[in-house]
Amino acid sequence: MPVAIVAGALANKPGSGGEAWVRLSWVLGLRRLGFDVWFVERLPSADPAGRRYFEEVVRDFRLEDREALLGEGGEALFGMGEEELTEVAKEAEVIFDISGHLGEGPILAGPGRRVYVDLDPGFTQVWHADPGIDFSVAGYDHYVTVGQNIGEPSCPIPTDGIEWVPTLPPVLLEEWEPTLRPPGRLRFTTVATWRSPYGSLLVGGQEMGLKHHQFRRFAELPRRVPDADFEIALAIHPGDAADLELLRENGWKIVDPVEAAGTPAAFRDYVRSSGAEFSVAQGVYVEARTGWFSDRTAAYLASGRPAVVQDTEWQATLQTPGLQSRPALLPFDDLEAAVVGAEEIAGDWDERSRAARAFAEEHLDSDRVLGRLLARIGVEG
Repeated sequence: MPVAIVAGALANKPGSGGEAWVRLSWVLGLRRLGFDVWFVERLPSADPAGRRYFEEVVRDFRLEDREALLGEGGEALFGMGEEELTEVAKEAEVIFDISGHLGEGPILAGPGRRVYVDLDPGFTQVWHADPGIDFSVAGYDHYVTVGQNIGEPSCPIPTDGIEWVPTLPPVLLEEWEPTLRPPGRLRFTTVATWRSPYGSLLVGGQEMGLKHHQFRRFAELPRRVPDADFEIALAIHPGDAADLELLRENGWKIVDPVEAAGTPAAFRDYVRSSGAEFSVAQGVYVEARTGWFSDRTAAYLASGRPAVVQDTEWQATLQTPGLQSRPALLPFDDLEAAVVGAEEIAGDWDERSRAARAFAEEHLDSDRVLGRLLARIGVEG
């Protein structure tokens, strides 16, 4: 059985069920394709909450004996230690290092193919190209991104000579079986953090905005669509009280993201309890036309939940023939388009729900997404 390693952040992101699903989808998806999959994470600080979260997730998804939570010196905090996993890595066909979390070292050096998986198109490339920032993606054989347009003439993000292979977020369809529409008024939801920890970016001399800048542009949406409800499971700092009041005054319901979606199971339940998703994107994803595609939106679609999402120009290559008369994924670039999209879904939910699942089956199925990617980088299952 071929061996694959996935590196990423669980313990470093405790209380984020959606983030956990991103890593789990790669692990479980590769396992479905016949790989013996190992998961590794580094936890630089002694964080008991993060360690507990890691242990709970790997046990819930039966990853025991195939995991390694490493301390700062490579010691085993849970599961296998660095020295043991290095021996496993020597036999591995491939390692997928999600967001470069693992970094340099003997584990990364071992596998036959080393793949960097970029979840933040724009940030990753700009930081790498800036010699004044202590950040690099050097040392990998292949580079993969959820930005569908990185490297295209329409996208100004610098590539520094790196070929970025576009991919969509893989989804295990059997983990996201559609459920009936919740009773009552249609409820649009999303899970978000108000302020990005990264700060703004300069691309071609232009400062790119962040997600909270985008949300402010669409704050009045609930007042414009009175026949639906709008809710955000939002991590927002008390210092942003004025923004919180702006949202509430316009009819947004704000809930605690840890309570609503803190574990993989809770996140899935939150998506299924929703009628649809409404979400904006980081300013750089939009303004630089990166074609960023959200793993969160992928979960909504697989669950038969249509989505109204801010336009990052992904749609040119992702249309599904036969479904576009009533599409499930409606991009918007201004408030009027967001209103129209929400009203269309509210008025035709059943058809849009079926289209959402069909879109996921066509474009997001982990067998297809990971199978194509493995073929592209020359790895056989």
